[in-house]
Amino acid sequence: MPQPVIGLIGCGFIGRFHSRNLRGSLRSELVPGEYAAVCDREVSRAEAFAALTGAKTVASDASAVFARAGLNSVYICTETAEHPALVLEAARRGLNVFCEKPLAKTLDEVRTMVEAVERAGVVNQVGLVLRYSPVFTVLKGMMSALDLGPFLSAHLRDDQFFPTRGHYASAWRGSFERAGGGTLIEHSIHDVDLFRWLFGDIEAVRCHTRVTSGHAGVEDVAMVTFQHEGGHQTSLTSIWHQLDDRGSTRHLEVFFEGGYFATDHDFIGPIRYQGRNGEIKEMSAEDVFERYCALAGLEGEEANLAGCMRTSRSSAAFTKGGQLSRTSGPRCERTRWWTPVIEARRGPGKFVWRTHSIRLWLNVRLLPRADSAAVTCG
Repeated sequence: MPQPVIGLIGCGFIGRFHSRNLRGSLRSELVPGEYAAVCDREVSRAEAFAALTGAKTVASDASAVFARAGLNSVYICTETAEHPALVLEAARRGLNVFCEKPLAKTLDEVRTMVEAVERAGVVNQVGLVLRYSPVFTVLKGMMSALDLGPFLSAHLRDDQFFPTRGHYASAWRGSFERAGGGTLIEHSIHDVDLFRWLFGDIEAVRCHTRVTSGHAGVEDVAMVTFQHEGGHQTSLTSIWHQLDDRGSTRHLEVFFEGGYFATDHDFIGPIRYQGRNGEIKEMSAEDVFERYCALAGLEGEEANLAGCMRTSRSSAAFTKGGQLSRTSGPRCERTRWWTPVIEARRGPGKFVWRTHSIRLWLNVRLLPRADSAAVTCG
């Protein structure tokens, strides 16, 4: 696979997020490649990105990114309504493409996008990340390892402040025409993907939504029941509220005939569980992290990088030589667990991401999602 020569389209909040992760991966030399082009309709933001990344192409129109000589990969981090045209153009040019979630506003648009990237044969990914979460990876392994009897049900509550506010400050998320919906499609599409990964394919959905924010067509409350293959049911409550000081929060409870699991975290945190003997135990965040690293086969510099990911203000930092080191200095270059680390894995992985019942087959190398079949729960 050739080294990536990358262009980023969209320098808003999520663009900054992915750009920071990408810079950290490139500096660490786990990803050999070049950050070549940046684009935003506010050219001053693109110029600020270029100053940080060294990108030589700076533009306010995506056509300049696509035309950049040698480009072979693009990150599409724009508002949802713009995704289809940009993905289709990337596929037409034979570019590998990462597109933020949700892929599009309608299922027909998603089908067209999937057909285009499959026909082009390009590496493609959509930004659904929870199935790569250490806490959910370990939880899935625990569910498989213990003798708990039949799976009964699960419930997830997902809440965050309305993203037209706070650090998102995304006015477009208050527009149905630009976003395609609210908390369910824009945010909890993550949760739908997680449920399919943990509990199996979904055969039927029943959903009630409510709009209280005044943004027509942009739901801020959604209550969903899923019918999965095998006959079991799960439920989701998704909320956008006005509590700006309350962070994005997920609470998951899973019930088996002879067991129970719960976690209040979607990255790394404790897992509470109870087996047939009735004793309630808790796996600490440290144990979750260690078990994930063991499952993923992370060691050496990869484990060091994962250690940097554990905390929001890590004590790890990148040195001028691109290596990770510990420091007592100020805030480090943060990297999160879904960062594409294209050469860090010991061979290509083939993953399936799904959005609106459509499969996107990936042939990418990512920071590993461990096979979670064998986790002991001592």
